[in-house]
Amino acid sequence: MIATLASGVAVLAIGRWPRLQRWGSVAGALAYAAAVAALAWTVVDGGALTYQVGGWDAPFGITLVADALAAFMLAITAVVAVYAAAFSVLFIKPANQRTYYHPLLQFLLLGATGAFLTGDLFNLFVWFEVMLMASYVFVGFYGNDTHTAAAMRYVVLNILGGALMLLAIGGLYATVGTLNLAEMAHLLADPGADVQTAPVVGLTGLLLVTFGLKAGLAPFQFWVPSAYRSAPMPVAAVFAGATKKVGIYAIVRLYFTVLGGVAFTADVPLIPVETAPLAFLAPVLLLMAAASILVGGIGAVAQDRLDGLLAYSSVGQVGFIAVPVALAAATTSPELRHLGILAALIYALHHALTKGLLFLSTAAIRDATGTTEIAALGGIGQRSPTFAGVFLLGSLSLVGIPPLAGFFGKLFVFDAAVTQFASAPTAGAAAVVCVLLAGAVLTIVYSTRAWIGCFWGAQSEAVAAGALERGEVAVLATMAVLLVVVGVGFEPVYGFADAAAEAALDGEGYVEAVDLEGGETA
Repeated sequence: MIATLASGVAVLAIGRWPRLQRWGSVAGALAYAAAVAALAWTVVDGGALTYQVGGWDAPFGITLVADALAAFMLAITAVVAVYAAAFSVLFIKPANQRTYYHPLLQFLLLGATGAFLTGDLFNLFVWFEVMLMASYVFVGFYGNDTHTAAAMRYVVLNILGGALMLLAIGGLYATVGTLNLAEMAHLLADPGADVQTAPVVGLTGLLLVTFGLKAGLAPFQFWVPSAYRSAPMPVAAVFAGATKKVGIYAIVRLYFTVLGGVAFTADVPLIPVETAPLAFLAPVLLLMAAASILVGGIGAVAQDRLDGLLAYSSVGQVGFIAVPVALAAATTSPELRHLGILAALIYALHHALTKGLLFLSTAAIRDATGTTEIAALGGIGQRSPTFAGVFLLGSLSLVGIPPLAGFFGKLFVFDAAVTQFASAPTAGAAAVVCVLLAGAVLTIVYSTRAWIGCFWGAQSEAVAAGALERGEVAVLATMAVLLVVVGVGFEPVYGFADAAAEAALDGEGYVEAVDLEGGETA
């Protein structure tokens, strides 16, 4: 957090020296990645770390918690951030990079980092707003009527979401008496604490709406296509690869780490009383995820522009992340619950790398040809076989072809769905498998359409007249190699994700790490 905050301030201060500012931003992203790597190594090897801001003990002060789950999400963010910063230097016109672009990019990372590390609900709202303030500017960055309209929609929706989140936070504070996540988990799991748990389910339902909006899940996905098309392409890669994951992370942290041990009596059909908050989450999130897969996939197939195709694809792909989370909420089996969270994390990593590569590749195409219209492209493979190979690897990873990173993402998601069906062969479980299969087929269809339309056949006029920048292709080639490395050397990635899933489900460990005994609990 200090690394990205310092980088943001530094690149703002040196705005009068544009070249220094640009490469200072890249250096800041690399420093951020190094700090995240050191933190992840420490956390996975030695357990969760906490920091009480200003020396105020929990639950009264601001608590930052770095466990394996937070470290995993930070690692995803760091990788995408490095590539986005480096590609921005090459892709964004120098005049558009002056003064504000790079500081805003650093503050966007700061907001995501704070959201992953914060230990209380109110500061989660604060870090959401830090992240959103930067993203508002990026969506309206180019300033024409289309971008301004997209930015206005994005601002209005997130203001409404923020107001709803504040309403829920206020209600939770009135009900539980604290906003510290560790103390909340402690009080809600303690029958002697005399906390009414039934209102908590309704209030956290309001938070689920807000988190679903941030993640772009259906029916709150309508801001995604216009926002992704309007933002600079490297920033769209950060949106899809990092900031969108904050919403999914918040769902996992709240419902599994904090509410995982909560039970109350509920006279509601089909709701098991022993895990009521998760049981309420499961059908709602499952419907949102299934709708996202279908809406995003069908929308992507219908798109005529490559950037629009990828924007709708992101809606569908976040559904693939949310499905195993919903399955984990629906079961009482510790093994299946762990598998569901593990599958979501592995798919989140795959999506961040793959979609980041494809968005940046689309940026390179636009830079070379001046368009992302699929009908106006064609024959790029003849012009640059290396770049064609890069885009093909990204497309194959998105489909889930081994040994790329996407294969393991798809494998674990389908494993979770099939295991759920095997343990409880209901019509609902079968429908989940069918939706996943439909989403996989749609992914194949739109990925194939993008590949054939842009890279096969004779060179179009736009392709023949343009030329791909070697520096951009080199950056993208290293990202494509990373997709292969993650797939071939999957074992340490699996170990990291497994530790993150364990942390997500270990509410007692989270409470112990925060050390509530430093101050009196409510």
